[in-house]
Amino acid sequence: MVTAETFKEIALSLPGALEAPHFEKTSFRSNKRIFATLDDKNQIACLKLNPVDQNVFALINKSSVYPVQNKWGLQGWTNFDLTKIKKSTIIDALTTAYYNSI
Repeated sequence: MVTAETFKEIALSLPGALEAPHFEKTSFRSNKRIFATLDDKNQIACLKLNPVDQNVFALINKSSVYPVQNKWGLQGWTNFDLTKIKKSTIIDALTTAYYNSI
């Protein structure tokens, strides 16, 4: 399990990453591009991955890592249930999303 606070710390540890509001969620940005959002209330993080990375992370557990269920999912946006994910997986996923955004 990863707490929202831990998720924020990891995201903000990436070079130049910034936190900003995004509708009812918190976004994490690099070069003005969102690479992740966090829904504190539901403990769901959404990361922007490329299709290959999205498929690889979804292999971990399809009930805890899955594409967003609309056109955003087809563009690589992927939900991570923080209550079911290991910290090492979130570190890898956030790092991947971050470097895809720069």
